[in-house]
Amino acid sequence: MWLEFPYNSIVTAPHRLYTDLAYLWPAFSPPEDYAEDAGHWREALRQKLGPGRHSVLELGSGGGHTLSHLAGEFQVTAVDLSPQMLALSRDLNPGIPHHQGDMRTVRLGQAFDAVAIHDAVCYLLTEQDLRDTLATARAHLKPGGVLLLTPDFIQESFTGPRVLHWVCDHATPPFTVIEYCFDPDPADTIIESIFFFILHGKDGPEVVEDRHTSGLFPSTTWLRLMEEAGFDGELIRLPGFEGGYGGHLFTGVLR
Repeated sequence: MWLEFPYNSIVTAPHRLYTDLAYLWPAFSPPEDYAEDAGHWREALRQKLGPGRHSVLELGSGGGHTLSHLAGEFQVTAVDLSPQMLALSRDLNPGIPHHQGDMRTVRLGQAFDAVAIHDAVCYLLTEQDLRDTLATARAHLKPGGVLLLTPDFIQESFTGPRVLHWVCDHATPPFTVIEYCFDPDPADTIIESIFFFILHGKDGPEVVEDRHTSGLFPSTTWLRLMEEAGFDGELIRLPGFEGGYGGHLFTGVLR
């Protein structure tokens, strides 16, 4: 059966998920979904740094869902570009320092034992973006500090187009998400994701389209740029998630 919506019910704007639709985030991508990746971070941090309540800076922390699994045993600090996402993270992680900033340029004037970036690293579209972000990480790390990067995709394992859909039935009211992810030009370093949110308002269903552009780089590029930035890097391959997401953890130790 086809669902028919009035033409004017489709609203298009980029990155609404991090602005006026940020209230959907806790149901769209619940904190419990981050437990596995947080566990991989924890294991890597313990392996590289040993025991102790080490200081960890997350760049592009979003709603703070990964940090919520680490705050009990590490001193964590959050940085994100979106004030709406920072507000969600403050509610979830009270007492944790939060700062608004771009991961390519932010400077807190502090040094940490580790800098970590979850899937927000996917919004880096060029090698220069990667270089700038690695410079940010270096500027915030103590000698021998650890860098963790968790991109959703790397070039050699990405296949598309792909479609995912799910119902967020634990939200009030429930809503439906359809994601279409594809590579418009395999010759460049960019892929596109189009999200359709079917929201239920007082006047009936509304379809909101939200487009996200992500970077797609081979593992050799990640490791080369980490090396250039002063990190001894490696790629740890992990079990991925539905839709081909995840399965890649780049770790680096600052020389």
